[in-house]
Amino acid sequence: MTSSTASFELAQVNIARLKAPLDSPQLKDFVEALEPVNAIADAADGFVWRLQDDSGDATDIRVLGDAWMIINMSTWRDTNALTAFMYQGRHRELLARRREWFERLEEAATALWWVPAGHRPTVPEAESRLLHLREHGPTPYAFNLRTSFPPGAADDSGRPGSEVLVR
Repeated sequence: MTSSTASFELAQVNIARLKAPLDSPQLKDFVEALEPVNAIADAADGFVWRLQDDSGDATDIRVLGDAWMIINMSTWRDTNALTAFMYQGRHRELLARRREWFERLEEAATALWWVPAGHRPTVPEAESRLLHLREHGPTPYAFNLRTSFPPGAADDSGRPGSEVLVR
């Protein structure tokens, strides 16, 4: 990692709309997996931080004004670290079962963006990035794993900057 990229961390947000209440039998396996999967994430190579409330997860934190929507937000060293966590082990197993617990959303449910190292994104910041991605597609301001951008590609004002694509 160069000193330039070391000054940035990758923020990610993903949202999901529940099919049933968190205390329902339908979501039992998901809820029981939260703590162990969060512990795996916390110990993962490249993990930096994750959004959580007093219970240790983020299931009580509202997003987009929708009481049925839950949020997951974290920061990582880079896209490789995030991808390695997402598609291996227990998280991969749960990802394969997501349709049991969550509605299929037609719009983007995940957004990525670079933040200065040490910055902890807020829910309103994440909502802004996700809505920007939905409206404009991938840009340096908000992108996805398929179409990513290098750290520092968005200008300092936080609005979309250069459109240099990195794959």
